[in-house]
Amino acid sequence: MSMSEVNGRFSPACPSTSRAPPHGDAILMSATLSPNASPRAVRRRGSTRRPRAASHLPPFTQESHDAALFAIRHYLKGRTSYDTFPVSFRLIVLDTKLEVKKALQCLLLNGVVSAPLWNSDKSCFAGMFTVSDIIHLIQYYYKSSSYDAAAADVETFRLESLRDIEKQLGVDPPPLLREHPSATLYDAAKLLIQTHARRVPLLDDDTETGHEVIVSILTQYRLLKFISINCGRDIQQLHLPLRRLGIGTYVQAQPLPPDVERPEGYNPFHPISTATLDTTVFDVVHMFSERGISAVPIVDEDGIVVNLYETVDVITLVRLGAYQSLDLTISEALNQRSPDFPGVVICTASDSLGTLMQLIKKRRVHRLVVVEGDEEERRGGRRGRLLGIITLSDVLRYLIGDVFIGETNPEHHVPAPEVPPPADAAPPPDAAPPPDAAPPPDLPTPTPSEEAVPPDTPDSDAAPEDAAPPPPDEAA
Repeated sequence: MSMSEVNGRFSPACPSTSRAPPHGDAILMSATLSPNASPRAVRRRGSTRRPRAASHLPPFTQESHDAALFAIRHYLKGRTSYDTFPVSFRLIVLDTKLEVKKALQCLLLNGVVSAPLWNSDKSCFAGMFTVSDIIHLIQYYYKSSSYDAAAADVETFRLESLRDIEKQLGVDPPPLLREHPSATLYDAAKLLIQTHARRVPLLDDDTETGHEVIVSILTQYRLLKFISINCGRDIQQLHLPLRRLGIGTYVQAQPLPPDVERPEGYNPFHPISTATLDTTVFDVVHMFSERGISAVPIVDEDGIVVNLYETVDVITLVRLGAYQSLDLTISEALNQRSPDFPGVVICTASDSLGTLMQLIKKRRVHRLVVVEGDEEERRGGRRGRLLGIITLSDVLRYLIGDVFIGETNPEHHVPAPEVPPPADAAPPPDAAPPPDAAPPPDLPTPTPSEEAVPPDTPDSDAAPEDAAPPPPDEAA
């Protein structure tokens, strides 16, 4: 029997006859009653349930993933580095004559971890001052002199002498990269990938003096966040699991039986560098400098990830003047960590690339620690055990690089990008599809759980793309 709503209650609908409503049914009365007016019931049309509209979202397929990947690359060819600039920002430039200690204080006071260098004698760009320079400096003084001598020398050591330290340590000097702000984002991203850099300075020429002008810094995080904001519809199609896409570095060492003694130097998480809470800070600093990484997972005796030690933690010790603290254990050093440390971001190998990009859109992320989840636990693994590490370099290399997992040419599936390039820019040429790469074994694609994440902090520091924590390195 159909239902009708009367004065907020539901009752059987009255047929269209002259019969009065059954006794006890609610009726709507007129606002005022007069002797000649009688109450009358107001019948309303019976409610009907409309069928839910069918979803128009396209199904997730290999072709849709590849098409979205190609569309993102095509979009970046119509955008320049200028398009990534915040509405307002400030840029700190350090003179090479400045003492290292003052330069470090300048970075810390402004909440950044890198800054471009300027040679005032030649009026030209002279490279970047980054956390890696501090790591090299700490390692050099820790090995070659006493604490008192190092503390005194740091007071007068200048930025222009940093390259001499690298030569004595046998570390390759960083490439002197630069890009023009009007270069396409695709070209800037290619430069980052080909040189294994985490940031590229954007330089222009002064039309009056002809001298170089440092405009801004483009980092991996700024570029990936720009993609996640402006290519949202394509990001939703990047549904395939991270490990199947080959994004990140994963444990390759075969576990030894319990009754077999581990050989000297055996790393159960090869090729990933790890440490324990009992490892000294200097041993981790040596990993940073020798392997060019910026974070080391901290694991317990079972391989469960308990924390992450980063280069920014070493900078905290330097800021406190605790050069001798390099003999502390990681457990002791973590007690001096800033209380606003954002925490360790973890994921599983079955999480999708689209979910990762959505996370980059919401908060500042520079690396993710991959741990074993439900799928690995069903295969005999252990939940929370270290499985791999993903850096922004890995993500950018997949989105922009020559990695292509499908067998179908995506050019056959992708229409023109939704957002056209600027009117004054020439239409970008179509990119040839990259060569095929054999995919790893298929893994199921469960829907990852959503975690509450704080909003991204505004880009109000000196170099908006380089706000702490520091940008990631290659896989640890």
